[in-house]
Amino acid sequence: MIDNISWLAIYPEIILLVMACVIALVDLGVHSPRRTATYVLTLLTLAVVAVLQGFYAASGQTFYGWGNMVVSDAMGNWLKCFASVAMMVTLVYARPYAADRDMLRGGELFTLSLFALLGMFIMISGNNFLMLYLGLELMTLASYALVALRRDNEVAVEAAMKYFVLGAIASGFLLYGMSMIYGATGSLDIGQVFRAINSGEIRHQVLVFGLVFVVAGLAFKMGAVPFHMWLPDVYQGAPTAVTLLIGGAPQLAAFAMTIRLLVDGLLPLAIDWQQMLAVLAIGSLLIGNLAAIGQSNLKRMLAYSTISQMGFVLLGLLSGVVNGNVDPATVENAYSSAMFYVITYVLTTLATFGVVLLLAREGFESEEISDLAGLNQRSPLYAGVMAICMFSMAGIPPLVGFYAKLAVLQSLVASGQSLYIALAVFAVVMSLIGAFYYLRVVKVMYFDAPITATSVSAPLDVRMVLSVNGALVLILGLVPGGLMSLCADAIVRALAS
Repeated sequence: MIDNISWLAIYPEIILLVMACVIALVDLGVHSPRRTATYVLTLLTLAVVAVLQGFYAASGQTFYGWGNMVVSDAMGNWLKCFASVAMMVTLVYARPYAADRDMLRGGELFTLSLFALLGMFIMISGNNFLMLYLGLELMTLASYALVALRRDNEVAVEAAMKYFVLGAIASGFLLYGMSMIYGATGSLDIGQVFRAINSGEIRHQVLVFGLVFVVAGLAFKMGAVPFHMWLPDVYQGAPTAVTLLIGGAPQLAAFAMTIRLLVDGLLPLAIDWQQMLAVLAIGSLLIGNLAAIGQSNLKRMLAYSTISQMGFVLLGLLSGVVNGNVDPATVENAYSSAMFYVITYVLTTLATFGVVLLLAREGFESEEISDLAGLNQRSPLYAGVMAICMFSMAGIPPLVGFYAKLAVLQSLVASGQSLYIALAVFAVVMSLIGAFYYLRVVKVMYFDAPITATSVSAPLDVRMVLSVNGALVLILGLVPGGLMSLCADAIVRALAS
């Protein structure tokens, strides 16, 4: 017997699934080359789902459904709300680009995006190993198809193949690790796994063996070193619209899945997985920043930038437990700073790729850093938005990226552990190195001679969304307290349940 709570927990997912199917059918009768009806219906669906998730999150309630396989809590609902908004913004930016490159012959861009978002929702809400894995597979299968959406483009098809092969290996890692933990604990339920491990009756070696594979699978999805090899190739090879789709909202789902698995389920093994995350963070910060310096391709540079940014997220995640002691204040501080970092990173990434997509509409891909030469002379607004994003990613005040980095570093220093303080110092040094390639983009836009004298034009919806997007990066840096409090409250409510 399925109770009303079970249905209540998945209403947004039901709406998303039904509307994805409806939009796929409606699109069969749409003959507009720009798929206007499909586009509008998709945005309306995402807006409704985002508002519904916002109401769920604002209520602050936590409830479980479908035999504890699904959880609806403040953290998950806020992340799903932000993921829906991120997908809306992505499609607004992507539509003109896709139309110019004959990617809208059908409505696949919109329907596959909705199915990818549904997979993210399941990842965020999953309270069971199988639910998490099914959500992950739904998201990645839709992403594989989206990367290969330009079927006549050899580079895109090659990127899709690399993504598929490496993604399958990573999924195998994750599934194997889950099976090892299931074999040791006898349960797929995350809460029961936590209680079984916490009892101390299970052999530690078996659990750690499974944990290694789980962390490896998660690291791949986040793009952490040494599981980053797919990221630069896929970012560069995929159509830029799809690159934004992969680099935006999915990071929120990957963060939520990491919290569900490592914190909700495997917290008694924190001493073990914190060491693994520390190695991943060091490698990501080092390789990401150093490799980005030598890149001339803008998308490839942003891929290595993503790797280094995920290093900061990992630093936030590893500082929650100190010497095996779970202090509520330390846990809240660490995980809320990581959540804040992920949300603000996605916000900045959306605006960055929005400008790249805007420039790419002039008949070339605008993938090289040199393609931005003299952008300030052609369009001061878009050059300003890009500069704000670059300064934010570099961690320069008063932009939101500075506060995000500061929050993570503060959580490391507050632990009082010499290792964590050393990691904080290392992260600061890597950020200084990383500032070089971000500031290089600004230098090219403002001080190099423009390649062309033509002005940059964009549809009204793109201009409005991009302007708001860029303004938020600045405003949230000036007044970050509201979003930081929201993250802290969401983390506290999620862990209390």
